[in-house]
Amino acid sequence: MANSQTLTDTQVLEDVQAARRVKIGLISATVRYVLLFSVGLVMLYPLIWLIGASFKTNSEIFAGAGFLPESPTLDGYIKGWQTSTPYTFGRFFWNSFLIILPKVIGTAISCTMAAYAFARFEFPLKKIFFVSVIAILLLPNVVTRIPQYILFRDLGWLDSFLPLWVPSAMAGDAFFVFMLVQFLRSLPRDMEEAARVDGANSLQTLVYIVVPMLAPALISVCLFQFMWTMNDFLGPLIYLSSVDKYPVSLALKLSIDTTEAFEWNRILAMSVLTITPALIVFFAAQRYFIEGISAGGVKG
Repeated sequence: MANSQTLTDTQVLEDVQAARRVKIGLISATVRYVLLFSVGLVMLYPLIWLIGASFKTNSEIFAGAGFLPESPTLDGYIKGWQTSTPYTFGRFFWNSFLIILPKVIGTAISCTMAAYAFARFEFPLKKIFFVSVIAILLLPNVVTRIPQYILFRDLGWLDSFLPLWVPSAMAGDAFFVFMLVQFLRSLPRDMEEAARVDGANSLQTLVYIVVPMLAPALISVCLFQFMWTMNDFLGPLIYLSSVDKYPVSLALKLSIDTTEAFEWNRILAMSVLTITPALIVFFAAQRYFIEGISAGGVKG
């Protein structure tokens, strides 16, 4: 009888402790989610406010920090799309596309070939060349601005897209070369050796064997290049002087006149349209982007 009572008391104590653990776990999870939501809201609020303010009138934008417009209007989008130039904002989006597409394709092809050479072949001065790539990676971009400008000026490439295209087409982005080299070093060579036994040359092995295995890293490279080029302001500012060649990053600056009052809702509306492609591409390729970054970091 005493043993039965002891077992009952022990079971009740265990049930109480289990309920206490569940309660503590629930409270801990609630605190974590509230904290994460609060931090996320603080980080995302500028973007939320930007979207809301793009539907406000110019006077309402400065009336408060709230993001919901009292009298929603599309005036900012309509006037902002027309711009103060002979061209609509669609022309500047097209210019951005003409810059981004060749840069992304050129970066993917040239950096893949350069990384494949560093990771799989032995050639004279290989270590020196690779150290040079690392040195370029650590070198601030501002250091090379003047020499590059003088070079492109002497070549007659100013006020064209060539200064923005050619460096990427010649593996000029050292970060991407280094990233792909590290990813390639983590891949086994068994399939490449099997392809060579079957008679495939180096180019065929690269195209049919290596590139499919590099897909996650290549998607990350293209996504990085897309976002960086979309946000690039200094490069087009230095090399482009004709308004009809401006990308959206420079077109936004055209709406700001320091000598006169300007309509902020137009600028905010066009800013929303400008960041929309980058957000769509990022969320559409987010899984591949994270897979490429994590695989390179864990295996490399």
